[in-house]
Amino acid sequence: MASPRAWRWSPDWRSPALGLRRGQAARPARTRSSRSSSAPSSGGSEEVVSASSGAPLVRVLDLRKSYVLGDVTVHALRGVTLAIESGAFVSVVGASGSGKSTFMNILGLLDRPTAGGYYLEGEDVSGFDKDRRAVLRNRKIGFVFQNFNLLPRTTALENVELPLLYNGRSTSAAQRHQKAQALLNTVGLTARAHHTPSQLSGGQQQRVAIARSLVAEPEILLADEPTGNLDSRTSIEIMEILQRLNREKGITVVLITHEHDIAEYGTRTIVFRDGRVIHDEPVARRRDAAAELAALPPPENEA
Repeated sequence: MASPRAWRWSPDWRSPALGLRRGQAARPARTRSSRSSSAPSSGGSEEVVSASSGAPLVRVLDLRKSYVLGDVTVHALRGVTLAIESGAFVSVVGASGSGKSTFMNILGLLDRPTAGGYYLEGEDVSGFDKDRRAVLRNRKIGFVFQNFNLLPRTTALENVELPLLYNGRSTSAAQRHQKAQALLNTVGLTARAHHTPSQLSGGQQQRVAIARSLVAEPEILLADEPTGNLDSRTSIEIMEILQRLNREKGITVVLITHEHDIAEYGTRTIVFRDGRVIHDEPVARRRDAAAELAALPPPENEA
């Protein structure tokens, strides 16, 4: 796989929106070097550190998660060990109750494991409390959900801007608008920036959700059943966007799905069953969403 490429935003964003001091150069292409997950220094700027040389972006060791429900203990994860390299496109597959959603919640710092280790860029984050997880999550991880999770009374532009209000950086309204509009352009919604979710189709709402997930420039994009509520053509359109972002921007994509045909858009498939990984292998014949879209007739010509 080609090495991840740099983000190429407008030079006007090289200041508070990117957490850079005035006059400081934009950060280089995405490599193992990244922002520290520790709290900002007293001077307000973010310390830049390098993770361990050669360390994968994500590594989990003997990861376990159990829930106590009355007199019953549910073992959602039973000793998962794996690694995900920066710039990968990984599909996590499994039926309901397999443990894939629990794995995503831990990977996304929404929950903590009962036992085992979770290393993000070489740092053990498995014991972080909810406040430290929230800070790291806002800086490192973007989410796309099956149900879009857009605010119903705000425009597409405002929905995309929202994470910038909570990431702890000083960003002007003009900078937020500019960055959000650029991301809506990227997902093909230039003309829909001022539409509310009720004025958008399901596919358009998912595009807004993807743009929102990218606005804080995450290292990882977690897509939880992103095509679950979409028709076949729109599903391919969404997968084309995810493949393009992975290929052109170097975003690490972790796709959670129960559909094996959707999993084939990734380069690697990890199959969960009963809280364990039962298969972990490269995709033999990867689907190309852009090529599939090009082969489809225009929507107005479909029966």
